[in-house]
Amino acid sequence: MSTTLTSKGQVTIPKHIRDALGLGPGSAVDFELDEQGRVVIRPARGPRRRRTPDRFEAARGKATVAWRTDALMRLLRDDG
Repeated sequence: MSTTLTSKGQVTIPKHIRDALGLGPGSAVDFELDEQGRVVIRPARGPRRRRTPDRFEAARGKATVAWRTDALMRLLRDDG
């Protein structure tokens, strides 16, 4: 399978390879050249291997105002 290098030097890692390596958005990877000059990609080890949390999951349960749906809809619609 081939892919195209962007002007910024980026490529898309095919899904079946991302799945096999357990990579997702925000995953860190390491690149190496082996003895034959082939590129090896693997998940990064150590402190850099931190997956970016889902922004909605990170905010879930953080609200400090207990809005009722009908009161919020009145406010948003300016129904007084």
